[in-house]
Amino acid sequence: MTLTERDLKVIWHPYTQMQTAAPPVGIVRGEGAVLYGEDGREYIDAVSSWWVNIHGHAHPYIAKKVAEQLQKLEHVIFAGFTHEPAVELAERLLALLPQNQQKVFYSDNGSTAVEVAIKMCLQYWHNKGEQRTKIMAFKNAYHGDTFGAMAVSGRSAFTNAFEKLLFDVEFIELPTADNIESIKYQISSIKTELACFIFEPLVQGSAGMLMYEAGYLNELVAHCKADGVFTIDDEVFTGFGRTGKAFACEHITEQPDIMCFSKGLTGGTMALGITTCTQHIYNAFLSADRMKTLFHGHSFTANPVACAAALASMDLFVAPETKANITRIERSHAAFAEEIKDHSRVRTIRQTGTIVALEWETGNDTSYFSSLRDTLYQHFLQQGIILRPLGNVLYILPPYCISNEQLNYIYSAIKQALDTI
Repeated sequence: MTLTERDLKVIWHPYTQMQTAAPPVGIVRGEGAVLYGEDGREYIDAVSSWWVNIHGHAHPYIAKKVAEQLQKLEHVIFAGFTHEPAVELAERLLALLPQNQQKVFYSDNGSTAVEVAIKMCLQYWHNKGEQRTKIMAFKNAYHGDTFGAMAVSGRSAFTNAFEKLLFDVEFIELPTADNIESIKYQISSIKTELACFIFEPLVQGSAGMLMYEAGYLNELVAHCKADGVFTIDDEVFTGFGRTGKAFACEHITEQPDIMCFSKGLTGGTMALGITTCTQHIYNAFLSADRMKTLFHGHSFTANPVACAAALASMDLFVAPETKANITRIERSHAAFAEEIKDHSRVRTIRQTGTIVALEWETGNDTSYFSSLRDTLYQHFLQQGIILRPLGNVLYILPPYCISNEQLNYIYSAIKQALDTI
């Protein structure tokens, strides 16, 4: 039996209507930007396997460091104990972040990193004896699929079944010249109740790669700071080079109070989440009263092997070649966007850093459930390209090791599809 046949007997896949979905493609290995199917076909991973793989598949340097760590220490309880990979990773990450970030809290993935951030803010005010329980977020946001992360995400098909179980959130529009002042007024009007404002910086990924200007985000963060409202910068998607800078917050001058990381953190090797915060927030949990402890943890908190993978990924990330590759992809995307922007089937095209996304004109509103999605997905698979459209929004988000030849092949395939589909 093939992998696909065996899979269908035993596995339930994410974000998949199992009754109608096409059978999954069996993958047996990966190298660089390419995945190899059990049928011998090759696929360019143009979406970095759900945005996590930044250096390419089966990177030998990361594999070497993971193997070395496995022979030293595979895991140890992180309550009351520590280890070298966790300490070094925290030191090195904080050195790259805004100077106000002083403490690292480990978890397992992006959604849990957000859960930790939310709990830090809510319990901060609880520990201070203040009733601040409101949270503000952008409409159409996506912060994860656990309950707290769902609550601060935009109400959608992802959350419909759980609507009555989610806590209320103050949702605001993405900031523009037309609404920035009204948003600031909205924040000020509830500032004594508002615990925090959580945001995806510059790009709302799952919403369809919606992009907004850094200057307006900077105004909102500054306004929150002036009103005593904490800000949570969710860099799970945008961190580690995706917007052209190491972190999206580098596009603004104001510093967030809390930051969340996952996805590219380990170079896509394995799951790991990190939440960082200021000393000021951390201090609110220091007390002789044990009830002021942050009661949150995971069995695999700060797993040494995952930390070793993250350290290896960081070595590669800070290398000059990676910065050069990010710049190369950014320029290549910009040229491609300019080339196709006037095509009759391109409603809009937007680009930030290594992310380029086009809305395919369907004659209807843009929708995650556009029937065009499956047509495009299967079309590009047949061309040996993994592109996973968000409805009628098609985007390219490649590993930084992708070659110019591979990029041009993807661009050509998209241009051909625009002319024929």
